[in-house]
Amino acid sequence: MEFKEHYTKQRMISETGQPKENETGPTKEGSTEDKKEAFDDGVKELGQAALSSNRYHHRIHLLNIIGEIEGHECLPSNSKTTKYEHVLPILADLEDNASLDGMLILLNTVGGDVEAGLAIAEMISSISKPVVTLVLGGGHSIGVPLSVSGDYSFIVPTATMVVHPIRMNGTVIGVKQNYEYIERMQDRIIDFTVSHSDIEEERLRTIMMNNKQLVKDIGSMLVGEEAVREGLINEVGGIREAVAKLHEMIDRKKQQADE
Repeated sequence: MEFKEHYTKQRMISETGQPKENETGPTKEGSTEDKKEAFDDGVKELGQAALSSNRYHHRIHLLNIIGEIEGHECLPSNSKTTKYEHVLPILADLEDNASLDGMLILLNTVGGDVEAGLAIAEMISSISKPVVTLVLGGGHSIGVPLSVSGDYSFIVPTATMVVHPIRMNGTVIGVKQNYEYIERMQDRIIDFTVSHSDIEEERLRTIMMNNKQLVKDIGSMLVGEEAVREGLINEVGGIREAVAKLHEMIDRKKQQADE
């Protein structure tokens, strides 16, 4: 799939939730101006782009996970959101797209819908191509499992991760079964996070239930290096380190395939 054709397809997926045929037909990769136009369209329409003009000749898909993770209900139009029905088809396309070598995910999210966030995280973790995540600003709440869902994770020094128990909105029926359901949902988040990072389950539960740090909630806020020390994130670094690591992982995967 050529550069501009890829973004025509991605725009169709984002707008409809379903892949559609490119009515204009394939567009051959051509001038630098064509690439810039496709890049600008990808960022403007979808908040994502393909990085291909690099010395490694790797094609990397760039995905933003920002704002609030939107689930089955639409959030207000003035809210910055990441819609799971847009992201899931894009991740499926990445897995099946022979022209893409890996993915870089930039995260700055306050959290959001638990099941939608876990669905995205599970999809990311099951992709066979190298995936690097970079936490910028914040990776809070359900953003924690999203931050650790790739093969390797980075966090910039000033970024934060707020780890807390599940919050429930609206009416909560005070019966044993409802509390058990909430606890099982919490266990799903913990199990995923522990299995995709280096933090121990007991330690994760401890910082999650901390009642001495957050004024209006229980939990912990980890800043940059603290997230690395706790084992949630692999390394402190920025876009330079994240891109370099992704190229390294792509090269290693190609060498293993050639052996």
